[in-house]
Amino acid sequence: MKTIKVTGWGTYLPDKVLSNADLEKMVDTSDEWIITRTGIKERRLVADNEVTSDLGAEAAKKAVDQARLKPEDIELIIVATITGDTPFPSTACYVQAKIGAKNAVCFDINAACAGFVYGLIVAEQFIKTGLYANALVIGAEVLSSITDWQDRNTCVLFGDGAGACILEPSDDSSGIISSYQGSDGNQTDILCMPAGGSRIPASEQSVKERLHYLKMSGSGIFKLAVRAMAEAANKALEKVGIDCKDVACLIPHQANIRIIEAVAKRIELPIEKIYLNIEKYGNMSSASTAVGFCEAIEQGRVKKGDIVVLVAFGAGLTWGACVIKW
Repeated sequence: MKTIKVTGWGTYLPDKVLSNADLEKMVDTSDEWIITRTGIKERRLVADNEVTSDLGAEAAKKAVDQARLKPEDIELIIVATITGDTPFPSTACYVQAKIGAKNAVCFDINAACAGFVYGLIVAEQFIKTGLYANALVIGAEVLSSITDWQDRNTCVLFGDGAGACILEPSDDSSGIISSYQGSDGNQTDILCMPAGGSRIPASEQSVKERLHYLKMSGSGIFKLAVRAMAEAANKALEKVGIDCKDVACLIPHQANIRIIEAVAKRIELPIEKIYLNIEKYGNMSSASTAVGFCEAIEQGRVKKGDIVVLVAFGAGLTWGACVIKW
């Protein structure tokens, strides 16, 4: 079978910047506290009239242009998100309409912060089997819509943004050469939004109790995230017999600088080989890895023949990695 490679990419970050200094005026926190514990200096927030599909559509347009395709050429659209425009229909359908991809099959996937990596792996299978000739995979989030701006422990972490990639069959050996995924449904409550589904339908009480915002056990997540991302990267590399020292660039989910540094130490990869943008954008869930990947390409951090690893960890719990020969 031919490998499946990335032929187009694009990002979209909202114009509005929320700095740590801004947050100091909103909650009991400080710039020093945030930077020391998270590595974040600022994050982007959507304008009043922007929704998730707007961000995804703008990133998608750039990716389609980069791949030298027309919107009507796109056969599959997958949007990874936990902050869709509406519970249904899928945000992918809204993106389809906004970019004019009238011939595409569309659906969303929810693997939280691991969503973009999951999306790449899912799209790869569809193209490898010959069912579709190409796919548009998007990670897009408006996390500001589910952030509790009264909770100083979580509101400092999150931002909004989108990244997108076009996947097509490769004409050489470049492309996705390995992947690995994992999940642990016994840890569903460690990172979740409690209300809004069939478990706790929306009610006056659920709103009063602020259950429609993201809830997280930070201390519990740290060790799990480090172990799972290191395991995913190592196992994906082992599948193709590649040593970690031969990785040119690792693009992790940008959750917390301490987590990223711990992962680097565990897999024995110099921090210089890891792409970081957390200080500019914070944690954008599924969009983090997508935006990081696209920026690494644009900045020349990824060159022909390089081995690149994307790795992420999110609610579910879910985790995964992709090994790409560029």
